[in-house]
Amino acid sequence: MLKAKILFVGPRESGKTVLANFLTESSDITEYSPTQGVRFESCWPALMKDAHGVVIIFNADIPSHLREIEMWYSCFVQQQFLQDSQCLLVAHHKPGSGGTTRSLSLSPPLNKLKLVHSNLEDNPEEIRAEFIKYLRSIVSALSESRDREEMSIIT
Repeated sequence: MLKAKILFVGPRESGKTVLANFLTESSDITEYSPTQGVRFESCWPALMKDAHGVVIIFNADIPSHLREIEMWYSCFVQQQFLQDSQCLLVAHHKPGSGGTTRSLSLSPPLNKLKLVHSNLEDNPEEIRAEFIKYLRSIVSALSESRDREEMSIIT
């Protein structure tokens, strides 16, 4: 069985924990409780090691998040030599925010990434379906890479 290491990164208060919990079905979504402000910059190199994919989560209703996600992309995708297909960009709308799936003006290279909106109040299964598609593409790429590696050993 293949294991994939997927990182959930993004600005503070963007919804990383609630989305991770929802997608892994490890908690009910009844009330928003922010993760205590913990910064792990010193651990980033260890966290990034051998990552197969990155989900960048941001709150589209906070203007500074649109600027911050460029740094997350640069650090966790570009500097790790991941392909854009290994990255999923999630515009998370918190409960009660009234957030819409309006078109976002993203700068290059972010505008090339797969962008999905998540709203766990209105349409929770949409983000689950998009994440499953993303995860399948990561696992498929891993499987193909492993097959190529095995063939190179055999030949």
